[in-house]
Amino acid sequence: MNFDYHFGNKYYEYYYPIGIQNTEYQIMAPEQSQPEQPGMEYLMTPRPVFDNPNYIGSGKLKGKVAIITGGDSGLGRAAAVAFAKEGAKLVIPYYNEHRDANETKEYIEHLGGECILLSGDISDICFCKQIVSETLKNYGKIDILVNNAGVQYQQDELTSISDEQFDHTMKVNVYGMFYLTREVLPYLQSGASIINLSSVTAFAGEPQLIDYVTTKGAIVGFTRSLARNLALKNIRVNAIAPGFFWTPLQPACWVKEKIPSLGADAAMARGAMPYELAPTFVFLASDDSSYVTGQVIHNNGGQVMG
Repeated sequence: MNFDYHFGNKYYEYYYPIGIQNTEYQIMAPEQSQPEQPGMEYLMTPRPVFDNPNYIGSGKLKGKVAIITGGDSGLGRAAAVAFAKEGAKLVIPYYNEHRDANETKEYIEHLGGECILLSGDISDICFCKQIVSETLKNYGKIDILVNNAGVQYQQDELTSISDEQFDHTMKVNVYGMFYLTREVLPYLQSGASIINLSSVTAFAGEPQLIDYVTTKGAIVGFTRSLARNLALKNIRVNAIAPGFFWTPLQPACWVKEKIPSLGADAAMARGAMPYELAPTFVFLASDDSSYVTGQVIHNNGGQVMG
């Protein structure tokens, strides 16, 4: 299937799937790698599909203000585009992926949406405070928080994980979520939604991502405890546990030889493109999920069941 997007002086072409397959599973991407986390989407081959043109917004988030960490690319970009289609105003904190972030902002504005970009380190509490202050200064409120930003590093053995790597993974994936949620919380009103990104690896295990999986398990516990803590305030807290999605984290994490096999162990025998997760973000952010809290939504192609 070929999705073509034309706007301004730019031409975007994305492919899904790319048509390479064998008798066991569809190969989403050829061998490739990137030198550092969290990775750059514009360098990926093929480029991830972040928008389904058949998805038509119906105003489910009209007038809402959403913060999406790591919304410059990957799953965060897909969520941001879907939120914009539903009428939300967006604040996108990101690390250093400036080209990706500006592409996302331009795309959202092409859709008629509003988007503010903020570059910084989510594990720095001062940056978290800046995110909240800039959001309030520009939009006056916060309705939705999506804690999506994260990093992952492949290591074959526990003994190969350095103190520096462990600290960094914990600080980005857990501390950043904790800091920003704590800063946002005083401004959330009844009906607000917090969405945290866990992972299928927290339920299936992944022997080469031990520190990453540890953080994703912590996010599940954080989600369930905070959901109970905030339930009577009618602030919902849920998590999504994606399987393999074609995002910049993948070529920036795995050795290039592993890329073609990612997603093969799902029951559907394939990985997924970010646009396939976007409706789940919308569901959890909108009133459609008004009686849903403390839950982990599993979008993994059947890799883990039950």
